Amino acid sequence: QVQLVESGGGLVQAGASLRLSCAASGRTFSNYAVGWFRQGPGKEREFVAAISVSGGLTRYANSVTGRFTISRDNAKNTVYLQMNSLKPEDTAVYYCAADPSIGSSSSHYDYWGQGTQVTVSS
Repeated sequence: QVQLVESGGGLVQAGASLRLSCAASGRTFSNYAVGWFRQGPGKEREFVAAISVSGGLTRYANSVTGRFTISRDNAKNTVYLQMNSLKPEDTAVYYCAADPSIGSSSSHYDYWGQGTQVTVSS
């Protein structure tokens, strides 16, 4: 079992930056790939970014490529999502999820956090 807790969300203006954190406890976090997903108002949950166990492989949704960066610090059992040049359409609840292998589908991941709200005003 892996427990995940997201933090770092908030209300910002368009163009600003935020860094989300996904802190893990339970089983050895360094054995798990982590994905970030988001769900905006009235929308389905969508893939944002993912990082492999070692951190050597990353994937991004087209909508965030060049603006968001995923990274991990296995010594701190934490994965980060650095979000720059935020847009109003980035407004959503952001979730992190863990699985032994990297993937971009929400159904791929077994463990989920509760989410953190990100609101970007225009």
